[in-house]
Order: sequence, then structure tokens, then C-alpha cells
Amino acid sequence: MPSIKTTALALAATAAVTGLATAGAASAQSPSRPAAHRAAALPPGYQLVTLPNANVPNFQRRTLLCPGGKRVLGGGGEARGNGAILVGSFPTDDARGWIVLGRQTGFSDVGISVFAICAD
Repeated sequence: MPSIKTTALALAATAAVTGLATAGAASAQSPSRPAAHRAAALPPGYQLVTLPNANVPNFQRRTLLCPGGKRVLGGGGEARGNGAILVGSFPTDDARGWIVLGRQTGFSDVGISVFAICAD
């Protein structure tokens, strides 16, 4: 299970990228402006990076690094399979990528996908 810190980081990054964090303030400041015209500004160099599903041994980490010199703003993962459980989802120590691990009850491997929100 992701830690509260990891979940908060992922939610904050998602809110910042999608503009949810400022949507309320924007509508309060300009109520006459239709919501369709308020575009969320993406951070410079924004890129959603994915590591497609692959079977790995239970509890083996899968790490996805941001391209070039980009830093990770948030991320997540998915554990696939019958009885699959996502065990961990967190940024790398150097903030250049995202790590995910899981397990599958009754099997020695699990399908793991990794997603990262990267920017300059």
C-alpha cells in the first residue's frame, strides 16, 4: 500500500498538472469566463512516461526513469493478475523516476505497469 506521503505527492502533482489546484481560484477571480476557456498550464517539458505491463517475480521493483534531465512530479503503477496486489509506488531517491512493486497471491510472479509524470 502506498504511503500517505507518496499518495499525497502523486495527488498534488496530478492536481498541479491538470490545473485542479487552481481551478477554484480561477473561477472566483473570473466568474464570467467560461470553464472551457480556462486551460491548465502544463509545466515546462511535461511528459507522461509509461513502462508497459511485464511479469516480474513477486516483490521485484520495476523502475521507470524520466528521459533526459527531467524530474518526476508524480507517478503510479498497476499490479495485474488474479489476486495481484500493488505493494509499493514511490519516487526514486534522486527524483528522476518512479518505482513500483507488487505481488500476486498463489503465483511466483505478477504483472507490473509503471507511470511517471515528468517535467524539466
